[in-house]
Amino acid sequence: MKKRLYIILALLFVLVPLGLISPYAAWGEWENEHYKELLGFIPKGIAEANGVDAPIPDYALKGMGETSSYYLSALLGVLLLFGIYYILLKVLKNEKSH
Repeated sequence: MKKRLYIILALLFVLVPLGLISPYAAWGEWENEHYKELLGFIPKGIAEANGVDAPIPDYALKGMGETSSYYLSALLGVLLLFGIYYILLKVLKNEKSH
């Protein structure tokens, strides 16, 4: 099971640059006009969140190329999610043993 998971993660990681060559915006990264076009309106929460600044805007880091920045952002995201998962797993395991 672990081997299959690692293969899937590796494949997804290799596919990361597809976002750079696609002419379409990634799901959830749309401008407000795109929501208006798709839905006919801009949802209130999305309209209010328009001023939120991303920690790494456009996945770009100064001094790095676009593809390298994309890969680093993907790697950081995966590590963050696995870190959260690992911590939750440990906490839940400790609660079960008590």
